[in-house]
This record gives sequence, structure tokens and C-alpha cells, in this order.
Amino acid sequence: MNIQTRPDMLTTQDEYPTRLPGEERLSRRKDPVLWSEWSDDAPIAKAEAEHYAENGYLVRRDLFDADELKMLTETADLLREGGGDVPDADLIREPDSDAVRTVFRLDQHSEAFRRLACDHRLAGVAEFLLGDRVYLHQSRLNYKPGFAGKEFYWHSDFETWHAEDGMPRMRAVSASVLLTPNGPHNGPLLLVPGSQGVFISCAGETPKDNHETSLKEQKVGVPQPGTIDRLARDAGGIASAEGDTGTVIFFECNTLHGSNGNITPDPRANAFFVYNAMSNAVTAPFAASAPRPDFLANRETPEAIRPISGRLVD
Repeated sequence: MNIQTRPDMLTTQDEYPTRLPGEERLSRRKDPVLWSEWSDDAPIAKAEAEHYAENGYLVRRDLFDADELKMLTETADLLREGGGDVPDADLIREPDSDAVRTVFRLDQHSEAFRRLACDHRLAGVAEFLLGDRVYLHQSRLNYKPGFAGKEFYWHSDFETWHAEDGMPRMRAVSASVLLTPNGPHNGPLLLVPGSQGVFISCAGETPKDNHETSLKEQKVGVPQPGTIDRLARDAGGIASAEGDTGTVIFFECNTLHGSNGNITPDPRANAFFVYNAMSNAVTAPFAASAPRPDFLANRETPEAIRPISGRLVD
């Protein structure tokens, strides 16, 4: 693996100021998008690596067998319905109902999902994309129930992780494993290709305990409509990351993304694993008075994942 860490990248200097007074500001990113040079032993094809570097995301299909997917979907259903003794602190419900929107610390509440987080098909690819050993910054099950699933507004994950968690650099990637079909009608992940190259410094200070409202409806740290329009036009449109159960979507931490609400009978469920480079462990928040709770950002001493090969079930 070609690790591209440089000494200046290990400092805690604020290279991406945000939540400042005045107007929103745009600047070019200071970090690579793809941190490894492709070679024949890479876990993805050269064309896939190039697509990720250019567009900020990658969709991979047909990685799991039917019995592996059956085990994962049944486990997800159990967790969402109250099984596994998930504490209320790790559950986020829809703004207007008691329907579960998110189960956090997914890897801690389920051995099956912990094994998935360490699987070479996810963690091994994350190591390649980030050019480093990786650890879990966050894990969660996102559920968008039929008829009631609310939208996730446009945002860059890195802007929040930098401002409120203290993530220094753009050296993290999310892996979304689809646990139901994600089609054009039930709120699939939407992305702005190429937006990973632009850092959007959002205006306005971070309110105290902002996470208590932002997890249901994010209003702070989101781009202005004109900025979204401009970046989408520059990209030639918006990409919709759709796929059958088992599809995996990797998207770079600064890629602008969101999703529509779900007014159809078909629920949408996805498992998310946020991989951060070991060299990019969080520090003090850059634009908040206090860090977000541990269920949102792993603030313990990072433990590098050892990617595991083989099937999820015997």
C-alpha cells in the first residue's frame, strides 16, 4: 500500500475554517481524493479508482451471496424493531413520529455488523482509498420507512466532522451497504460528482448541542441553494446511487450528498460505516464549543481494523 502521509498533514492546524461570520466561502481542497496509487494488487479495478478520484464516489455490486444478505437484513430488522437491547441514546426517530430513523453504534450492537465493518470488501477498499490503516469513526443503520421517511438535506460530511468532531483532514470515506433495494422512488443517495474537490465553508456559528436537532433536520453547516445549483451544473447533473440489496456505495467525506423523502410503500434501509485514516484521528472540534457525543464520533484511542477475508456466514 502506498501511504502518502506527510509530516504537515499530522498537525492540528485548521486547514478548513468553517462556521464563520459573514457569507459562505468556497475553496479548493488541500488533500488528495485517492490516497493510493493503483496497482495490479489493488482491491478495485483501475477504472473504479479513476471514477472515485474524479467523481468522489464508487458503486460496487454483487459482492455478497444471498445467504450473507439474508443474515444482514434479518439482523437489521431485529435492531430496528427493538431487538439487541439498543439503548434510546443510540436511536434517532423521525421528526413527526416514533419511527426509527437511525441506529448508531451499529458495530457495537451487532456482531454480524461488526464482522461486516471489518470485511475486506469494505475495510480493505477503504484502506486503499485512504492509503492508510483505518478505524471506525462512526457506524449506523439508516432507515427510511415507507410513507414516512424524511429527506436528508444536501451536506458535506467532512464539514460537520471537521467543525463538530475535530477531524483534521479529508482522509475519510463512508461505505453504505444497501439492505433493501434503493430505487429512484424511495429516496436513494444523491451525489454531486466532482464536489469533493471544493470545500464549502458554511456561515453561522454552531449552536450548543447542535446534534440534538441536526440528526433529524440539519440546518447548520449546509450549503446555500445557489452553491448546490452551481456545483450540480458544473458536474453536468446529480448522480443517483441506486442498486439492489447488497450494493456498496463508497463516497468521499467531502462529496456533497443528500436524499429525498420516501412517500412510497417501499422502505429503504442502509448500513453506514465511516472509515477514518489512523493518521487522521479526531482532535478538539474546530468550530464548536464541545465535541459531539461518542455515539457520533469515536473519540477513543483509535484501533486499526484488520480486514478479514471470506464469507460472513459459514
